[in-house]
Amino acid sequence: MSDFKPSADDYQAQHKRRLSWMPWLWYRLKPKHLEWALPWQQAIQARLQALETISIGQNCFIAPEAELFAEPGRPITLGDESMIAANCFLHGPIQIGREVSINHGCSLDGGSRGIVIGDKTRIANNVTVYAFNHGMAPDMPIYRQSSQSKGIVIGEDVWIGAQAGIVDGVTIGDCAVIAMGAIVTKSVPAFAIMAGNPAKVVGDRRNKPLTGREKNQ
Repeated sequence: MSDFKPSADDYQAQHKRRLSWMPWLWYRLKPKHLEWALPWQQAIQARLQALETISIGQNCFIAPEAELFAEPGRPITLGDESMIAANCFLHGPIQIGREVSINHGCSLDGGSRGIVIGDKTRIANNVTVYAFNHGMAPDMPIYRQSSQSKGIVIGEDVWIGAQAGIVDGVTIGDCAVIAMGAIVTKSVPAFAIMAGNPAKVVGDRRNKPLTGREKNQ
């Protein structure tokens, strides 16, 4: 049996790790926790904004283990109450709306044309979003060929499941759902439910049962 007796500092450090991997808990913190959590987040965000071309809205959360890179001309913007979890990689240009959640292990690269993510969209863990593509001509090694970028647009209130992939040039309509592991190679209509590799329409969100709140309206 371990003789380890955690101190108050140990508990606080563990709480920080928990927030990094489950950032939605940030919005449930009690006032006594916000006393140390707010200065912690303010310092992380101030450092990022000093070092990179990053604009961060009100009441956002960014895990210290997330890596955000935004050189001049490749900005990253976060709308109010958006959150980025641990082990994410973001390379601008990326425009993130309000109340957007990017869970752990996601990789987003805006290429030259950028990624736009609408308000209230949820992106589960280990999703890849790449707004560029390499040339593939057979007479030259791929690594020497120039890349092309069309950009990616993800609408509002979209749910992207774990380990999904989204390729350059795709637009995902508002309120769509991308299933776990789906690879999206073509644009997605609003409200569509997509699954498979390559992803295909397998349903319509408007056909799902209404929640209790909607039934009572």
